[in-house]
Amino acid sequence: MVSRKQLKIFVESYSEVPYKVLNYIGAEVNYGGRVTDDKDSRLISTILKTYICPGAMNTGHKYSTSGLYHVIEPGEKDDYIDYIKSLPLNPKPEAFGLHENAEITTSQNETSALLSNVLSMQPRASAGSGLTREEIIDKMAKDI
Repeated sequence: MVSRKQLKIFVESYSEVPYKVLNYIGAEVNYGGRVTDDKDSRLISTILKTYICPGAMNTGHKYSTSGLYHVIEPGEKDDYIDYIKSLPLNPKPEAFGLHENAEITTSQNETSALLSNVLSMQPRASAGSGLTREEIIDKMAKDI
């Protein structure tokens, strides 16, 4: 909400869109203050530069290599809603300017976490005083 208001103020106050200022405010001030990792900060800045750029003013400008994500013709609200509805429900990494290997890494991490959780719920052969399977499931449900 704050970024949207700032965007409106800067666009209406200047004769030319101050892309550099908008990127700095978005990446460093609004979002960057919450990010502590320098690589994540750089990623936010790079992603914003992909979307807040002079090309964003041109119909057909591509935000992704496939061209699926692009600037559409100016139109009515329903035109934008229809375009958004045509986009995939689960976007590929290209939607965020990432390499397709990002999806492989994410899938591997999710699989590892799933298998780890399944294994932790298996009954134990020992007669130790650890948590029962039901207690582990209850604990995991509370963590979600």
